Amino acid sequence: MLLAVATAGFAYDQASSPAPMSRLPVKEATVFKDGHAFVLREGRLPVNADGQVMMDDLPRPIIGTFWAYSKESNAKLASVVAGRKKMSIERTALTLRELVEANLGADAIVTETNNLSYPCTLIGFPTRSSKELMATSPPGADERLPQKGNLVLLKTAEGIKAIPFDQIRDITFKQPLHAKTAQEEFRDFLTLKLDWSGQPPDPTAELGLVYLQKGLRWIPGYKVDLDGQGHAHLRLQATVLNELTDLEDVTLQLVIGVPTFYFKDTLDPMAIQETAAQLSAFFQEGRDRQNRQSALASQFSNAFMAQTQAARMGDFRGGAIEGESGSGPEFPESARNEDLFVFTVRNVTLKQGERMVLPIAECTVPYEDVFVLDLPFAPPPEMARNLNNQQQADMARLFTAPKVMHKARLMNQSNYPFTTAPALILRQGQVIAQGMMTYTAIGASSDLTLTAAVDLQVNKTDNETGRTPNAFQLNGDQYMRVDLAGEVRVTNHRPRSVKLEVTRYVLGHVDTADHDGQVKMSNVFESRDFLPIGGYDSGPYWWNWFSWPWWWHHVNGVGSITWQLHLDPSQETGLGYTWHYYWR
Repeated sequence: MLLAVATAGFAYDQASSPAPMSRLPVKEATVFKDGHAFVLREGRLPVNADGQVMMDDLPRPIIGTFWAYSKESNAKLASVVAGRKKMSIERTALTLRELVEANLGADAIVTETNNLSYPCTLIGFPTRSSKELMATSPPGADERLPQKGNLVLLKTAEGIKAIPFDQIRDITFKQPLHAKTAQEEFRDFLTLKLDWSGQPPDPTAELGLVYLQKGLRWIPGYKVDLDGQGHAHLRLQATVLNELTDLEDVTLQLVIGVPTFYFKDTLDPMAIQETAAQLSAFFQEGRDRQNRQSALASQFSNAFMAQTQAARMGDFRGGAIEGESGSGPEFPESARNEDLFVFTVRNVTLKQGERMVLPIAECTVPYEDVFVLDLPFAPPPEMARNLNNQQQADMARLFTAPKVMHKARLMNQSNYPFTTAPALILRQGQVIAQGMMTYTAIGASSDLTLTAAVDLQVNKTDNETGRTPNAFQLNGDQYMRVDLAGEVRVTNHRPRSVKLEVTRYVLGHVDTADHDGQVKMSNVFESRDFLPIGGYDSGPYWWNWFSWPWWWHHVNGVGSITWQLHLDPSQETGLGYTWHYYWR
């Protein structure tokens, strides 16, 4: 059907659409790294003749976090009602039918698809009203919008003509057009009912809302510049992602810490929108590690702070660096609130859907170069013989080529904790690596991995030294004792002395360790100190290759030996140890 519109004296009606219901501006938002935000909205809104304030900007709060209040001394907030209201919304007509609806009563020339043309007056479309539909619906049925038919009524010289609208090809209007038409639709709304104590209501009232909702988060990022002389200059910035609502001159509170939102997956009943806004992958809890954004959103969440093992809490307790100011240059306001730490950034404007990078803080802290060698435990030979060829190759790569990792150990002498975040690492302005900053309390230290120290040569040997049958008995079962001896030899080919930390993990019981090695046994039922972040699933990855016997943890543990030493250039040292485990 051709929808050509011929017009005579076409003129758009410039009248604006009716003003929407009132909306409260956001004044302040406390933003957590997991994507939740505690939002404070406050402002002065118009009051209707019934002493009520109507809002169509409904939040989607977590259950138990929605609170409304009145700041008027003569008007107490009596209640807040969330519901749906039928409203007439005026929009510009975009189709021929909408133009007819916008110009009912106008004189026009109608041309049908069979090329028949005639003058007429536009009467309208037969419509079943909402009241009629309710009267003819079963009891308890929901209210419905008016139901419009496809017939159009035209007043002609012969009388009232009713034809299917699809039969009309084009219309020539004889008067200037009204370009806007009003259509009824349902809108969600909030009604804030005020108690004016019997007095006439004021024309406006100052009201507020606070609630917790997902849709606004910040992702921290560090730039760490090492000067090679023991000082590290840290810059912290925040990437703010706004998928919540428009922010205009808002105060943001950016939180470091692990919040507890017990009902974070349960919406408050006041959130009555039928369709939830779909947030981007940065706000999802997704576990699909193939999706980079989902992985990023999960990896840098606040939960990582609680899991990290590299914080080295209590390693360092000291005062500020000599010559440093107490707060550093251009710090935003910051404060500790119970177990959370807050950075305050004022006058932030950010539209919904936009992203923003904000410089947050910078400081200079001491650091030292540390070389760390972690040697994981291998499965016992009795288990390893069940491996397939691919698994054997994987195990060989894991255990036959240990590498010393060069790390920068940062001592947090700043006035705020370091948070879990990606860190771009530079040495005197040149990029050398990207690592992960782990949560580090004030006065503690943490390690940033730089690169593999290929000029520190490592050789590890382990040999079985004996077997003792029936060495141990448990519940009538006899267990054989397998004794082993090992040595880790490290040679320093670097031109300078290095501080070296070596940790060797073994499945079984450590018997001896030379060179003042510190021995620690872990209770595998209660401790996961011998595992990296993430537990068995993330390493050792081969742990689940085996069906471990039920008795394994009863007769064996996991031991570790840690050596701390300095190696001069060209110096070689051998670190010896012995251990045993039981088998049947």
